[in-house]
This record gives sequence, structure tokens and C-alpha cells, in this order.
Amino acid sequence: MLQYQIIPVTPFQQNCTLFWCDETNQAAIVDPGGDIEKIIAAVDQQKLVVVKVLLTHAHIDHAGATNAVAKYYGVNIEGPHKEDQFWIDLIEEQKQRFGFTEAEFFTPDRFLEQGDSVSFGNIVLEVYFCPGHTPGHVVFFHRESKLAQVGDVLFQGSIGRTDFPRGDHDTLINSIRNNIFPLGDEVRFIPGHGPMSTFGAERSSNPYVSDQAVGVG
Repeated sequence: MLQYQIIPVTPFQQNCTLFWCDETNQAAIVDPGGDIEKIIAAVDQQKLVVVKVLLTHAHIDHAGATNAVAKYYGVNIEGPHKEDQFWIDLIEEQKQRFGFTEAEFFTPDRFLEQGDSVSFGNIVLEVYFCPGHTPGHVVFFHRESKLAQVGDVLFQGSIGRTDFPRGDHDTLINSIRNNIFPLGDEVRFIPGHGPMSTFGAERSSNPYVSDQAVGVG
């Protein structure tokens, strides 16, 4: 069974997520933006074996500690989509702009595409390509437990910003409405920041992507 722990990191309180298989204790760290000591402490507390790092996108608050974490555990980096190489190349610039003291360039071992899957232990996560916030953003979905890690695509009552370079509002709305909402109203999701919600709650009341907001129903 999939287990998870949310670890808020960086001054942006980004929801780094520790996913693990409770049958094998193998784990994946999703979006290690920073505060590596907090991440390591959580892994140690749960007595887990980290086998990979997963990235939804390459903004620094989600990816700043990727290289450090991957080196520390000696594991591969999977994600995001290749279109986010644009943001990976800007890690140093992002570091200076947002005042991060620790962030390093990294090279994903595997870029991800729509329809791919990633696995650890007996857990398989489906990959959904959801650009708009960044050009190469992906979402991870565990079908058995109806749980998604959506990064900065969708939040409780809001959506990801699209005013950064290569962001696009219409593309983001399409990603949400046509690629992840069809997974089901009952799906719970962990956003990149803030509290969890469900796709159904956001489809009902989110002022940006609800049925009413887009003129459906």
C-alpha cells in the first residue's frame, strides 16, 4: 500500500512529498526543493530506503535540492518532462533571484512523458503531462489509492501561476480540465503548496477551473 508524508520545505513552504511502499519500505522523494536535513530526518524516522527522486517541475522551490538529495542517496532522478530543461538551465539564475543559498544544476536520468509510469517497491505511479505553469510539468497519480501529487498545477481554491516565462493560462486550464479532472471527483491531491483537496471539490467551487467558471453545466 502507498504511504506518504508531506514535508514543507524552503521559505515558500513547498510540499516535498515522501512516498513509500509499506510492503518493501522502498521510497521516492517528490520535489526536494531544499531543507535536505528535514527530508533526511523524515526518511530516517520512517526507516525507509530511498530509491529515486521524482520531479513534477523544475522551479527552484521544487527542485533546488534535487542534486544534493540524489547524490546523498545515490539514486536516479526521474522527471519532469523534457520541456522543463528550460528551467533546469536557469537554476543558478533562480537561486540568485529568489535568495536560495543552496541549489545546484542537475541532469535528470529520465525525462517523463504522458502515459509513462514510475515505480518503487510494489507501487506504480502514472504520469500525466500537464503544462501551463511550466512547459514541462507532470503530475503523478496512484490509481489504487486515488491519490495524486499535482505540484503547482492545482491548489485548493486556486491554480498555478502562469506569469513566469513559458507559462500559459489557457494551456494550464486545459491540463486540469481535460487531463487530470477525468481521473475522478474522488481523487485526493497533494498540491505544491497548501492543504490537500479533491478534484471534485475544485471542479465544484474553484473560481478558475470549476464547471461554472468554464461554462460547463
